[in-house]
Amino acid sequence: MIEIKNINKSFGERQVVKDVSFSFYPSKTNLIIGESGCGKTTILKLMVGLHAVDSGEILYNGVDFLKRDRKAQQEIRKEIGMLFQGGALFDSQTLEENVRFPLDMFTDLSKEEKNDRVNFCLQRVKLEGKNALYPAELSGGMKKRASLARAIANNPKYLFCDEPNSGLDPKTSIVIDELIKDITQEFKITTIIVTHDMNSVIEIGDNIMFVHKGENWWTGNKSDILNTSNKELFDFVFASSFMKTVFKGSGK
Repeated sequence: MIEIKNINKSFGERQVVKDVSFSFYPSKTNLIIGESGCGKTTILKLMVGLHAVDSGEILYNGVDFLKRDRKAQQEIRKEIGMLFQGGALFDSQTLEENVRFPLDMFTDLSKEEKNDRVNFCLQRVKLEGKNALYPAELSGGMKKRASLARAIANNPKYLFCDEPNSGLDPKTSIVIDELIKDITQEFKITTIIVTHDMNSVIEIGDNIMFVHKGENWWTGNKSDILNTSNKELFDFVFASSFMKTVFKGSGK
């Protein structure tokens, strides 16, 4: 479980995150949604230490990440997997080498144990037998699945996903959503997803925070969204023609 309590962040004179609190639960797909520039990605970066928090608390299973020394923070980071928006695969490395990278960095596993773990992760994202391929040889969806395999290679307790469906077609996006949800439940991971993909919200939104102008404006789940009376959330969610169709189909 991860808890953020009253976190604030400013860049110069502009306050981007304003007194935000929220709880992210294990075995749940926890979504941070909102318009571009609302502060959702900044919140994610604050949670993993890529930006410094101005004030507030970030608790990993009750341990305040911000009060730990550098070594203790590094131990927490070892338990974090990251799925970056662009995938962030190393172009000069094979798929196998990319997935093995965090194992080489953070574990003392034997070569055989690393190979077994790499093969397991590739199989889990349906990329078995693709070990020798390079990123340039993969489709967009395969790259995202490869990045997910690398993110779970170190068997993380926490998985952060920044716009996992960015640049993907709707069918491939559904595949990625289902993989993330299945892996989250199977391994009891605390998964945090930053997204503006409303199909993802409706399909896998177990626990959702809607961020508006840097504030936690609304919380709920995928069912609550269809019945929201929150004007800003309603305008955001139902801006797309797809969501208008869903809304009409629900009989509202």
